[in-house]
Amino acid sequence: MPGMDGRQLVEKLRSRPKTAGASVILLATKSDISEKLSAQEQAVDDFVEKPFFLKEATQRIKRVIDKIALEKMAKTAASDGVLRGSLSQMNVIDLVQSLEMGRKSCALTLINKDDTCEMYFREGQVTHAQYGPLTGDEAVFKVLRWTEGNFQVNFEGKTGKQTTTLNTQGLLMEGLRLLDEAQRDAGKAGEEEEDVLLDS
Repeated sequence: MPGMDGRQLVEKLRSRPKTAGASVILLATKSDISEKLSAQEQAVDDFVEKPFFLKEATQRIKRVIDKIALEKMAKTAASDGVLRGSLSQMNVIDLVQSLEMGRKSCALTLINKDDTCEMYFREGQVTHAQYGPLTGDEAVFKVLRWTEGNFQVNFEGKTGKQTTTLNTQGLLMEGLRLLDEAQRDAGKAGEEEEDVLLDS
């Protein structure tokens, strides 16, 4: 940008009442992010490292939009302070990412038919999860695929338990890897079954 860099733009935006709350995603090189912009981490919502793939940039923008949507929903939460919604509107992965980005401390309850999972967050990090007999990382991995059902976010919900071993991003990345692996295995099993039917 002529006459101004990203850091100066963010400072200007934050200093004006009309734009102080605007969401900001900066596009920058890896060296600029680590050398010049790391101090801006609290002032911006996210960084996209140049050069970038459009898919990655789109995912990061979606995360920021989901976080904004969650915050708007929180403002209109019921008088009991519990935010309720449908997983068809915001799935588990988007919810977890939004709570992480917003650095929320809360209890997230996921309900899918007769199944219930409780996740507790502290400053955006999942500290404890319980799904039936499963706890911690395993409980989180099992519910990441849910796209149907309902959720409740209780901003007063707390626990002293620490059952997760990975941070929130680590849980999401490992959970997505396991999901991909399961889908690949299911695809291979389907192909093998088709081959057996063709041979007989």
